[in-house]
Amino acid sequence: MIRIGVDFGGTKIEAAALDPDGRFLARLRVPNPGEYDQALVTVRDLIARVEAEIGGAGTVGIGLPGSISPRTGLMRNANSTYLNGRTFREDLSVVMGREVRVANDANCLALSEAVDGAVAGAKVAFAIIVGTGCGGGLVVNGQLVEGANGIGGEWGHMPLPWPSVAENPGPKCWCGQHGCLETWVSGTGFQRDYAASEGGRQITGEAIVQAARRGEPAAKAAFERLVGRLGRAIAVVCNLVDPDAFVIGGGLSNVPELFERLPGAVRPYVFSDTWEAKIVPAQWGDSSGVRGAARLWSSEETVLAHSA
Repeated sequence: MIRIGVDFGGTKIEAAALDPDGRFLARLRVPNPGEYDQALVTVRDLIARVEAEIGGAGTVGIGLPGSISPRTGLMRNANSTYLNGRTFREDLSVVMGREVRVANDANCLALSEAVDGAVAGAKVAFAIIVGTGCGGGLVVNGQLVEGANGIGGEWGHMPLPWPSVAENPGPKCWCGQHGCLETWVSGTGFQRDYAASEGGRQITGEAIVQAARRGEPAAKAAFERLVGRLGRAIAVVCNLVDPDAFVIGGGLSNVPELFERLPGAVRPYVFSDTWEAKIVPAQWGDSSGVRGAARLWSSEETVLAHSA
């Protein structure tokens, strides 16, 4: 009943094996080779090393940016762009000689945290990645909701809601639209917004947060705008599916002030006389992706796969 998860990141690929109770049995990490055929071999060899370390085979789930089109079976919207337009799941299954399951990395975060993480027990949980980009994933009654077109939870490419005049039409997004959440509510968007208010001065998101804590006006204002925009975005999710819990991962999830301020930023935009929901950081942090990927197989399916 061993489940192996792979977190296919832009710069690294990590594999980990979980026992039936969710404990790590082995973890290995290697650089992303940046080339399609070599990536298939890298994943295969990484899993082989994990299985050699644990002394047995496991089911394999992969979490990666982007998703698979249910119409064509081709990868799309991956920031490791060499994956786009390729039959990654099928090609990896051939290389591995067994079935491999694949899901978006934000979906893996959602599944991990809903099963045994910060939002375990929630009936409806929405996961948010606020890092280089802005991803989302939805879990209802412990099950991922990927949708008819495989884009369930892709809130990063809805427009910033209730925009001010200054926020409209918003920055050009890589997807071709303007004003997507990803251009505002992400580490990259946070840095861009601060730089725009400071004559183009570029500093990291962490540096902006530290400056805000010291009381620097421009940094404090940029952080206030980030909280307000994220609050408005979360309110739209509340008005659509009314989650009882939100879990946030990515670099900005390490900022405690974000969680202190968000409920007050959400509440005015929720179409209800009362609103309460848990908004918490990911319990498993950077490990959520690999844990969620492993959990793309249920315990029962894992038993069947091992007995086949």
